[in-house]
Amino acid sequence: MTSRPSTSRIWPLFALNFFMADMQSGIGPFVGVFLQERGWATGLIGTALTIGNVAGMLVTTPIGGFIDSSRNKRLWVVIPGICVVTASAIILISQNFWAVTFSQVAQSLASAAIVPAVTGITLGIAKQKGFNALNGRNQAYNHAGNMVGAALSGYLGYKYGYFAVFALAAVFGAIAIACVMMIPAKAIDDRASRGCKEDDPDSAPDAFTMLLKHRALLVLALALALFHLGNAAIVPLYGLAAVAEGQANGPTFVATTVVIAQGVMIVTSLIAMKAASKRNYWPIILVSFMFLPIRGVLAFFVTGWWGVVPMQVLDGIGTGLQTVAVPGMVARSLNGTGRINLGQGAVITVQGVGASLSPALGGWIAQWIGYGPTFLLLGCFGLASIALWLAFGATVKKY
Repeated sequence: MTSRPSTSRIWPLFALNFFMADMQSGIGPFVGVFLQERGWATGLIGTALTIGNVAGMLVTTPIGGFIDSSRNKRLWVVIPGICVVTASAIILISQNFWAVTFSQVAQSLASAAIVPAVTGITLGIAKQKGFNALNGRNQAYNHAGNMVGAALSGYLGYKYGYFAVFALAAVFGAIAIACVMMIPAKAIDDRASRGCKEDDPDSAPDAFTMLLKHRALLVLALALALFHLGNAAIVPLYGLAAVAEGQANGPTFVATTVVIAQGVMIVTSLIAMKAASKRNYWPIILVSFMFLPIRGVLAFFVTGWWGVVPMQVLDGIGTGLQTVAVPGMVARSLNGTGRINLGQGAVITVQGVGASLSPALGGWIAQWIGYGPTFLLLGCFGLASIALWLAFGATVKKY
């Protein structure tokens, strides 16, 4: 196979990235305002989301290992699709705390599997040499799917209520399953998909403990954990603040924030792809960390519709850079080990510690001291990521 995949492989992959958008975020952005309108306090909302996130965090690394060893990479997209449909159905049937929590666990399992699965499929199709370019285009389609999905969710939520929002997530999950099955199984090179050396057919995968000794990946994972400890809660809290103050309709406001961010991410991911092809990923990830403190300050001073555009443009730039740079750095640093998907899962797991704790942390702090000061505190975690990334620059710059 060459580094330029055929059309029969490439378009189903792009379509998968488009429709899997709701498999990653799913009903998550709408759950907070949905539960708030049904009388839930911010602390309890954050707790339910955090339990689901922790469950996803715990299974991410094992799932990455299973994907490495699996000879059916497509199956690991089918399973998340089923989880998304299940999560959407559960939360519509019951808003009991444990029912909602279980739905978030199902959603988190989908999110945990889908990224390493699609990374492995992309590597198996494009090989290491073609991965950066194909992954950048994947991310552009993924962000476009998020943008379209959010716009549809906002419109359908405004016209028909939250039932339509959650039903749309289930439909996207079902279409994503159909898309991945259109990718020919023989088009995915199993050895390339897990990062075995293409010129060494006898290269054996390294042990799992190798990940713990890979300092560059540990630094990357810890810096991302700090970043997402602050970043993951800002958008949900920003929506809760606006809705609580009567400044916005829940579904419409949440959809607008997602559409703006994802539209920016389409352009940003393509820019990151071009930049990474000319140099390493270190400066791209550094720049992505810088936008969180700015967003924290902006959210402190401006809430409601006035702050949506600048807040989400900044989020789109920061997150868009990471969606290309993080899997690219993992693939580059673990090339030849046969454990790329396991490494991807390990990084996502540590990153997930921050993302998992963020909703509960932000929710309870906002309940105690108010939304404004909470945004400032969350923004400070971006400064911690920057400090760590600069301190270990010599370790990570080579990738």
